Amino acid sequence: MTSIAGLDAATRELLDRYGFDERLFEHLRACVAAGELSAAANAVRGRVEPPLEQDLVSLPSPGEPGYTAAREAGMEALRRGEVAVAVLNGGMATRFGGVVKGVVEAVDGLSFLELKLRETERVAGAAGAEIPFAVMNSFATDEATRAFFGARGIDGPLTFSQSVSLRLTREGELFREADGSLSPYTPGHGDFGPALRASGVLDELRGRGARVLMLSNVDNLGARPDPVVVGMHMLSGRQLTTEVTAKEPGDRGGAPARVDGRPILVEGFRFPSGFDESRIRVFGTNSFVVDLDALEPEYPLTWFYVEKTVDGRTAVQLERLVNELTSLLPTLFLDVPRGGPRGRFFPVKEPEDLDAAREPLRQMLAAPVL
Repeated sequence: MTSIAGLDAATRELLDRYGFDERLFEHLRACVAAGELSAAANAVRGRVEPPLEQDLVSLPSPGEPGYTAAREAGMEALRRGEVAVAVLNGGMATRFGGVVKGVVEAVDGLSFLELKLRETERVAGAAGAEIPFAVMNSFATDEATRAFFGARGIDGPLTFSQSVSLRLTREGELFREADGSLSPYTPGHGDFGPALRASGVLDELRGRGARVLMLSNVDNLGARPDPVVVGMHMLSGRQLTTEVTAKEPGDRGGAPARVDGRPILVEGFRFPSGFDESRIRVFGTNSFVVDLDALEPEYPLTWFYVEKTVDGRTAVQLERLVNELTSLLPTLFLDVPRGGPRGRFFPVKEPEDLDAAREPLRQMLAAPVL
């Protein structure tokens, strides 16, 4: 049980339930107070350059070189039951008016999570395989998601939750909201590996025969199982594949770059001041294929300093990001189509994005899955 003074019973129960690590929290808090964790400290160190064209490998289309071999390798993996799917359904549930995005209707009466599950089941049925399906929730999405699954009679997904932490002030003190209460938050999707292990879901997936995992955001309905994507990963011999796609105006997020000559995915806020990101034609979709064995170790992911506005004041969050695994594991940077029937990036961050995306999503969902 956490020993932080001044906690109300509800916050204490929430912290204990969702794995609050008080020792780690106090260490990070001291780093903020000492200025060791700051916005300036987020910047990536080393020589940063745009990626070379050979750093990016295009997902082949039917008839193109490599397509048949990748598809066959992916289909074999699917048939052997070696492929699992996981969805990042955590975060703070703030962008859709305080409701949990995963359970919101996305297209034609089906929620985001139902569509992700349906597409996985369609591929599994077409391949004659079983594809285990896991969902990582947060304290802000867990109860609503479980209740939704129960109300809809959905009992297939393996559900687990990421951890929780407390917001700070810039000086490293505990941040308090307008009513004087402490302010919990979720410390980023870098929690995925530790939460997968701690929950037992990693062992469960292995027990079902899975060797590789396809991981994506709940709000990207384009990131569905695809034997060609799986095959490209397996034939690459690398432990991690990260999907990238062509940038469009307004896109934000990480992008592949060479840091001291090595290609990694660099989050947007980490690029050095003055670096021209327009020199990089693609950016990351936060969709991955990763070997399950590669998720067993505990990796030294960087803690990033993030400022948020809460109750009109600045609050500090410390977060880790799953895409930093590209700096730690041999990685294939797979350049995938953004839209169209084989499109793999249909992001829906705000409610208005959904209105614009519905018709293209219908076309994608109507296309053959294999």
